[in-house]
Amino acid sequence: MTASVIASETPRSPFALTDDQRALKETAGEFAAERIAPNALRWDREKHFPVDVLAEAGELGMGGIYVDEQYGGTGLSRFDAALVFEELATGCPTIAAYISIHNMVAWMIDAFGDQRQREQWLPELCAMRSLGSYCLTEPDAGSDAAALRTRAVREGDEYVVNGVKQFISGSGYSGVYVVMVRTGEPGPGGISALVVDGASEGISFGPEEDKMGWNAQPTRQVVFTDVRVPVRNRLGEEGIGFRIAMSGLDGGRLNIGACSLGGARAALERGQAYVGQRSAFGSRIGDFQALRFKLADMATELEAARTLLWRAAAALDAKDPEATKLCAMAKRLATDSGFNVANEALQLHGGYGYLAEYGMEKIVRDLRVHQILEGTNEIMRLIISRGMLESDQ
Repeated sequence: MTASVIASETPRSPFALTDDQRALKETAGEFAAERIAPNALRWDREKHFPVDVLAEAGELGMGGIYVDEQYGGTGLSRFDAALVFEELATGCPTIAAYISIHNMVAWMIDAFGDQRQREQWLPELCAMRSLGSYCLTEPDAGSDAAALRTRAVREGDEYVVNGVKQFISGSGYSGVYVVMVRTGEPGPGGISALVVDGASEGISFGPEEDKMGWNAQPTRQVVFTDVRVPVRNRLGEEGIGFRIAMSGLDGGRLNIGACSLGGARAALERGQAYVGQRSAFGSRIGDFQALRFKLADMATELEAARTLLWRAAAALDAKDPEATKLCAMAKRLATDSGFNVANEALQLHGGYGYLAEYGMEKIVRDLRVHQILEGTNEIMRLIISRGMLESDQ
């Protein structure tokens, strides 16, 4: 057997990125370093939502990452998206996470809308000239999303929508709201999905929430009071809204996991640099074995979480029946590991890590909520265990 034959039979690593993927990763990383990171602390402090920078991200194709190119999207895979969101989050997890939510809205319209709906909303969303918000959670329906009460009553060619949505990112700024509403009986089978114009009469917003983190994106209640929405704005048939909502969450969980990895990676890099410079007891603290082992463990945790995240993203792209379970696993591991690594990186800085000017405490605050949203990590465990036990029956 010749060397050329042996070389051709050498298996390619499933984790080796293509040239295009490396270029994509580099572009997202450069944008994060140049347009996001230098402003992240100020945006957090001033609670500023940088819509101008989001529009710049849209110009680079980040507003419709997995939307069909025909409607202005980039047409990339979920695996590609995981690369993008990790890089964006090195600049600011808050901004990266909002871009993820916006992409979920665009994807839902692309995946479940008809041609008229795609043509109407997607070009502006993909360019991020119009922003999107995803409205599922309610004051009394968080993890139990199927218990939502926002109701849409049909009157001729319109629905009349009444209800309240809670913890909605981008609310007050978005031009498009994908809203899960009850059009039928209690339970998941009575839920439908409507695309609501943000300028519709009867929409109002609660005060901006005073949050622990994620200060660079607005979070408010969205209140619907006799809002009239054309029936033609419904995504798919009546009664499939819960399925639409849950299918969107698989990708959202991957993205938020990737955002946790990016934020934690930035924290780890700062921690590594700090212990390489700081001296105590007559030695560089990076020479202390305890801290070296700590850095090794932190890097290992992130690499393990990234490997599972990429595995889950590949499964979602391939429509693997195990994809939902793998996405739940990846979200749970990446968000827990990401927060823990960021917290340990703060500890490496000692008292300086607690000071706002160093940026460490902001990363910790931002990553904490990732263990809650897109389904709490307790719900992730429920999804995983349900799949395990059902497979045994």
